[in-house]
Amino acid sequence: MRREEAGPSGFLVVDKPSGWTSHDVVDAARGWLGTRRVGHLGTLDPLATGVLPLAVREATKLVPFLMSGGKRYRARIRLGVETETLDAQGGVRCTHSGPLPDAEAVRKALAAFEGEILQTPPMFSALKHRGVPLHRLARKGLSVERAPRRVRVDRILCLGTELPDLELEIDCAAGTYIRVLAADLGTRLGCGAHLAALRRLASGPFSLEQARPPHELSRLARGDVTALLVPPAAVLGLPVLTLEGAEARRVAHGGEIPAPAGLSLTGAKIAALDPEGALLAVLELRANRALRPVRVLGFWPRVAQDTPLC
Repeated sequence: MRREEAGPSGFLVVDKPSGWTSHDVVDAARGWLGTRRVGHLGTLDPLATGVLPLAVREATKLVPFLMSGGKRYRARIRLGVETETLDAQGGVRCTHSGPLPDAEAVRKALAAFEGEILQTPPMFSALKHRGVPLHRLARKGLSVERAPRRVRVDRILCLGTELPDLELEIDCAAGTYIRVLAADLGTRLGCGAHLAALRRLASGPFSLEQARPPHELSRLARGDVTALLVPPAAVLGLPVLTLEGAEARRVAHGGEIPAPAGLSLTGAKIAALDPEGALLAVLELRANRALRPVRVLGFWPRVAQDTPLC
């Protein structure tokens, strides 16, 4: 395969439309940006819309540092109807025939879902069982045992109650299934429920204000899309250290450098910038007071070749 030319790295925030898979967005972005090196930071279901951050080129190496960021959603939950997929895309499994709970009952039930809770991952998900995605098994009518997982819901705000629908804003940790929360809420209320609509408002440091829809991005010139990339150092949330020539070259080759005074916590991480201000690497403090690269984003070639490494 032909080696891909170097190009700008960073994060592109897309406002994913309903009906698109996260992989559909990645495929489209490869065309907008002219690179195969694009990955997303957390799947959104086809039904969902909103913030889908993409890592581009060297920024793909930083995905593990950003996957644990919190999420914010706006969700519409419909009471009284259970579906096979726990959302509006699945067939109706059960319809509640009695009266729906009032606003006070809903408020009390929602309070039980704040904090650390257990969720059983849905069969219609990308999780794998013996190497096979669960959703493939589910489409064959199969079901396998899934161990409950501990997740965290930091806040649930009820924006409105217009039965049978509830409008909620939810802050939660990565790995929380809003579909499962909707179904579990319906079980607690005794009437069943499913997720009718979902919009992600924020994912870690990325917000809806930064996001552009695919139809807008597809009309822009490649250079204009590139100009929208969020610089990697701006979203890592790490202390920043600018390296001079010899240290930049050493780090670019994977070598250690002495830690600056004031940094004492073993395992602490630092964003190392090259002399031009671009992110060069993520460094970690070792017990010997040396900073070791744990991710190197690129080589800084502007150091003179005869510059000593020590």
